Amino acid sequence: SRPLLWALALAVTCTALVLGSVAGFAGSAGVLLCSLAAARTRQRAVALIALALAAAAAVALAWGVAKDALPEGLTASLEGQLTGHRMALWQEAAAVAGAEPVRGVGPGRFGELSVTAQQSAVTDGKPHSAVLQQTAEQGVVGLALLAAVFGWLLYGLWRSPRSTAVAVSAGAALTALAVVACLGNALSFTPVTVGAGLLAGLAAARPAAVAVGRPGPAGL
Repeated sequence: SRPLLWALALAVTCTALVLGSVAGFAGSAGVLLCSLAAARTRQRAVALIALALAAAAAVALAWGVAKDALPEGLTASLEGQLTGHRMALWQEAAAVAGAEPVRGVGPGRFGELSVTAQQSAVTDGKPHSAVLQQTAEQGVVGLALLAAVFGWLLYGLWRSPRSTAVAVSAGAALTALAVVACLGNALSFTPVTVGAGLLAGLAAARPAAVAVGRPGPAGL
């Protein structure tokens, strides 16, 4: 069954490439490579720490763009991928977060305060970055809670009775989702969050014990 799952992951990666989704292709390819490497990984904690650092790097990148703190060459390169509209939303989200750093302006209120969002013909009132949205609307407290959720998921995978390959592969998938959520609007879709929770639950659950040689209930 493992080769079948790898073939399915490869098909998803190729589909993302054909559809032109750079984030989807990068995330799928990263998960596929991590799952292949996980079969030879023995240090589960080291692998999960590396994944946590990758997620932290995505957060730092989003904040660097929002604060215009990156080198000009890197910013210009990212603008081609992220679009100027999204970068303007991020910069406004950082400004809103700076005005109310502790508690934020309130859930769902970013769209009311964002000039860029209001001027857009098609808008959902969100900055298209979970990290920036959480900080702008719920402050540092909300950002800390979001980070705690991700950290708790990785901790659960570290303590999981499942094999290291399963735990690291699940961690890679959740980290890919975290990176996409930092740079996009992935967590706004219910199927995505439900799927992430299901994946984490399956990877952290204790395998069901299989009774061998035990007679069934009387009459069966």
